[in-house]
Amino acid sequence: MITITQLEYVVAVDTYRHFVTASEKCFVSQPTLSMQLKKLEDELDIVIFDRSKQPVVPTEVGKVIIEQARKTLAENNKIYDLVKQQKGIVSGELVIGIIPSLAPYLLPLFAGSFSREFPDIKLKIIELLSEDIIDQLHKDMIDLGLLVTPLNEAGIKEEPIFYERMFLYVNNKHQLAPKNRVDPAEIAGDGLWLLSTGHCFRSQVVNLCSIHDKLKEEIAINYESGSLETIKKLVEKEGGYTLLPELSIDDNVLNNKHAQVKNIGESDPLREVSMVYSRNFAKQQLLKHLFEHIKKSVPEYLLNQTDGHIVEWRN
Repeated sequence: MITITQLEYVVAVDTYRHFVTASEKCFVSQPTLSMQLKKLEDELDIVIFDRSKQPVVPTEVGKVIIEQARKTLAENNKIYDLVKQQKGIVSGELVIGIIPSLAPYLLPLFAGSFSREFPDIKLKIIELLSEDIIDQLHKDMIDLGLLVTPLNEAGIKEEPIFYERMFLYVNNKHQLAPKNRVDPAEIAGDGLWLLSTGHCFRSQVVNLCSIHDKLKEEIAINYESGSLETIKKLVEKEGGYTLLPELSIDDNVLNNKHAQVKNIGESDPLREVSMVYSRNFAKQQLLKHLFEHIKKSVPEYLLNQTDGHIVEWRN
């Protein structure tokens, strides 16, 4: 008979693609884990993992078994969740992945107050790029992600939380500085500072300004950084311009003597920030509390899409 423990071992090996690492994560010896997997394979008369390759990879039938194992484990965890709900217990751990262009501005709004309101819910927060969040959600390495949507990713549910406008931040000496509103077609010349490849906000900038085929090539040779805060300083000290999401614009930006904030286009470009999680998510009660708390923590005017248009990052 298949056991929950065996399914946990199967998922662990698929997640880490290494038997020793999987055994460490499951707090058992490697021989014990390997023996249980071999026992399962013998019972089913199939091979789940191709052990001749490093890292190990699932066989074609193994992929189907692994997918079902993840669903079964999620359903099993729901039993504990239901019991907690019936007893009125609000406790557990949430492992959250959040993108770097959001973390410094959103986390201070809700993380501390949420922990004080729900002291029995432990938050473990990790900064990850968007594609890494999606990958780790599929592998059940994190419980939920806070990132920019839409994703249109199979097996991932999206719950929009708020919408923030995108603005231009331009040095006073740049030729765009005199303009009150800048057309996206003008945001493709010299002096554009960007987040490095892999950041969804960079992709949004590229998509917003994709006026001709050469644009992406032109942007690719501009200076890049992994931090919006670094880019702000570069604009202020070295010149040029960049795009900023609304939450990153504080009094230091608005009152800076060396740079200024500009509106973009006739219809405000927006980025949709959402909570995303696996459709097999078992911690529904905890997720609901976090979702509602974040919505209460952000400025109310950000909760509606208004008249702007959402700029997608994932083509």
